[in-house]
Amino acid sequence: MSEDEVTHAVRRWHETPGAVLLDGFHALKHALRFGADVPVAITSDKEAALRLARGLADDLTDRIGDLLVEVPPQVIGDLVPRVHPTQVAALGIRPGRRENLAKVSELPRAAPVVVLDNPRNLGNIGAVVRLAAGFGATGVVTTGEMDPWHANAVRAGAGLHFATAVERLPLDELPPGPVYALDPEGDDIRSVELPDDALLAFGSERHGISPGLKARATTLLRLPMRPQVSSYNLATSVAMALFHWGGTPPQG
Repeated sequence: MSEDEVTHAVRRWHETPGAVLLDGFHALKHALRFGADVPVAITSDKEAALRLARGLADDLTDRIGDLLVEVPPQVIGDLVPRVHPTQVAALGIRPGRRENLAKVSELPRAAPVVVLDNPRNLGNIGAVVRLAAGFGATGVVTTGEMDPWHANAVRAGAGLHFATAVERLPLDELPPGPVYALDPEGDDIRSVELPDDALLAFGSERHGISPGLKARATTLLRLPMRPQVSSYNLATSVAMALFHWGGTPPQG
């Protein structure tokens, strides 16, 4: 590495607007696979990162090799709040809001949109994004104050925010489509066929769905649960609902 390369990488890190942290090799890998604009990527051990690429993402090895700039460990430590064990960090440009809203609003849809009603945990948001990407859901929409593109949510999503449409909306601006909301008073989800254009809505583990969303629901559904067990983890609930929907991820 040259001093000029390091200086340029650090400058781009500080000066890139609209960027989110891609924390670790896997986040960088997923972001690149799903078309993210990645203006800068750094590592304190480029050879180790390329070994990972050759073993886990050989289709991206050349691209990652061209993109990564090796910097001293102190530099990456100064730029990243908590250095990932893979010693890789990058910046990805967040997709345009208009583009994401168009994706989740277009009808007919080939797969549901997951709605998280006022989620309280950024890690859970990221885990749900990861699930939505894996199942090929159209997108993830959140309500409330939490930013689904917060660095902690993107970290938990392992870069898969770029594989699906992720946005925050007021409750009265949800995308079109029938709302299937998870609620203990609902019908057993196993008795209902979920349509592709559904909005699958989930509340927080403690509070459940809000009265406003419950009033908008087309159908209330409940997950099978043993008596005296109070709730499932949010990501687990989303996984069960998407599995019941029965979608398969797009090929290619």
